[in-house]
Amino acid sequence: MELIFEVRDAEEGGFFARALGHAVFTEAETWDELRANVKEAVSLHFEDEPVRPRLIQLHYVRDELIPVEAA
Repeated sequence: MELIFEVRDAEEGGFFARALGHAVFTEAETWDELRANVKEAVSLHFEDEPVRPRLIQLHYVRDELIPVEAA
């Protein structure tokens, strides 16, 4: 089982991550801290489950608005 997290920039800085299809959320100031927090959150969320994710994918999404001059 693979668990995919959507990662976005947090408004106050750092990162916010949420699992797709599961109620697993976490945040962190750095990418390394986020990786550790995601692993811990997944471990806690699936603690009593018979099937646990074997892989975690972090999908970083960055929104950027680019103004275009009117022609």
